[in-house]
Amino acid sequence: MAVYTEVSAEDLACFVADYDLGELLSFKGIAEGVENSNYLLQAEKGSYILTLYEKRVAAEDLPFFLGLMEHLAGRGISCPVPLHAGDGKALRQLCGRPAALISFLEGLSPRRAQTFHCSALGAALARMHLAGADFPLQRRNALSVDGWRPLLEACAGRADTVSPGLAEALESELKHLEANWPDKLPAGVIHADLFPDNVFFRREQLTGIIDFYFACNDFFAYDLAVCLNAWCFEQDNAFNVTKARMLLQSYSRERAFSEAELEALPLLARGSALRFLLTRLYDWLHHPEGAFVQPKDPLEYWKKLKFHQEVRGPGAYGLDL
Repeated sequence: MAVYTEVSAEDLACFVADYDLGELLSFKGIAEGVENSNYLLQAEKGSYILTLYEKRVAAEDLPFFLGLMEHLAGRGISCPVPLHAGDGKALRQLCGRPAALISFLEGLSPRRAQTFHCSALGAALARMHLAGADFPLQRRNALSVDGWRPLLEACAGRADTVSPGLAEALESELKHLEANWPDKLPAGVIHADLFPDNVFFRREQLTGIIDFYFACNDFFAYDLAVCLNAWCFEQDNAFNVTKARMLLQSYSRERAFSEAELEALPLLARGSALRFLLTRLYDWLHHPEGAFVQPKDPLEYWKKLKFHQEVRGPGAYGLDL
């Protein structure tokens, strides 16, 4: 979440007048994230998130994102739900941007993932994958392997200013992934961006999953690879195999892995690391002036990528095969 588009009090008042929220008490920008402009609203009837969808989010994808949240919530997944205005619409316009008002979830994102966080996450992710099985809309993953080369080409000329030799190393890795990426794994709706700041907890209980604006149809195991990278490395970038084991075992209790998924997991983890390295690198090199958000360090994911390059099988992730 972030703020790129400023909303005046007058424009906001006109927007929320079409909802049955009671008096608007306060609103403030939310700085985390990189994709959309987000505000926390306090009204007489509760708290809400206002999201303005910026140019990086395709308008034609918004019915998928909003519909998916409603679908998952209807099947018992704790996630935000879009509110419908008096005209019945969930997707509207504000300050020249598509906009939606979304329910607020209670809970806190973990600052440092613990093993119990990873265990709860694995089970919740599996249940989300199963709950999305009958979601009727489709959206391809624009940030899968066939979307990484344009990102690399947009960054290659300046990549070595971030780290000497980075451009050549990324080119070599991408060629390997393009040549070896699997094409026949169990697939369905995935979150694709399930970082700790997108998962809420109260004490040890997972209370919700948020930020579905990268959700798409892709391999379930790729979603797990994203989580391995986001949840199972320590602050010094050392891999925590216990966290990985808890994540994967709790997932498998809800939805069993196929043999092909296990074999592909190291490669998918490399791909996930490259995906976030490239998008962070792009944001680092193309940071818009005045944006109320700080780009994240791309080299964190270079270190994670190098770990996965040395992995020779899924046993490295704590699985007993």
